[in-house]
Amino acid sequence: MEIPLLTSVLIGLSCALIPLTGGDLFHWALGFVEDDLREKLRRLRVDTRPLHGWLIVWLLAVGVVFLGFLLVLDSAVFAILFSVLLIAVPWYVVRRLAEQRRQKIEDQLADAMVTLSSAIKAGLSLGQSLEILADQCPHPINQEFRQMVGEYQMGQPLDRVLEDTRIRLKSENFALFAAAMQASRESGGRLNETVDRIAHSVLELQRLERKIMTETAQARTSGLYMALAPVAVLAMYYFVLDPENTEKLFTTVPGQLILSLAIVLDIGAYVWSQYILSADI
Repeated sequence: MEIPLLTSVLIGLSCALIPLTGGDLFHWALGFVEDDLREKLRRLRVDTRPLHGWLIVWLLAVGVVFLGFLLVLDSAVFAILFSVLLIAVPWYVVRRLAEQRRQKIEDQLADAMVTLSSAIKAGLSLGQSLEILADQCPHPINQEFRQMVGEYQMGQPLDRVLEDTRIRLKSENFALFAAAMQASRESGGRLNETVDRIAHSVLELQRLERKIMTETAQARTSGLYMALAPVAVLAMYYFVLDPENTEKLFTTVPGQLILSLAIVLDIGAYVWSQYILSADI
């Protein structure tokens, strides 16, 4: 009981010294994470007003996990490991979901450009054409066009609406789309022809990306299997082949260090493999 008690005292002193020693760094890190999550959640169209409260609960959960492993299981190594994972995994998931939504919008944008060009050829104004996109385009890009139409109808200049949408989406294809619309409005050019050319270019890029994704699908699946293989091997050794020695990975400090390093390397290898196999043209 003396070691956990001493550990608790040291942790309490460390927490008390944070405002005096690393308070600025802690607040900067928390602000960075909050700003990044707010931007990603806005792209996912999630209400970010309670975000600060969510972060406090998140940090409390990390603290509970840390103390649970440290005091109950008496494992400082696992306490650090799972606390780091609890911090990193939700952040990674939110960023991943935001990126998937952005990519889906990129994929839908070329068809939206073709629809816009057809509407303009039919004699509709740009505002009417955007309303058609908001009604006919699939989810999630229709949400962006609905917001654009709503802002435009509320009296915002179209240039401002396009710029705000470009910043919000962070889409290279939409940046081209917005630049073409602004240039056409300023110079009086034929917008439908410009949009057709951009749509054709975007469709070609999407065709290449789909080809890359198809050719790397087996490699990405293999990466997942390779990431899960160590878990299966560990379970086989723990329950069948050598339970006595395998148990030392969980009960001794050197074993916990080895197991923690293996987990970090395994997760890092999987994330890196998915990154290098992603289509980015």
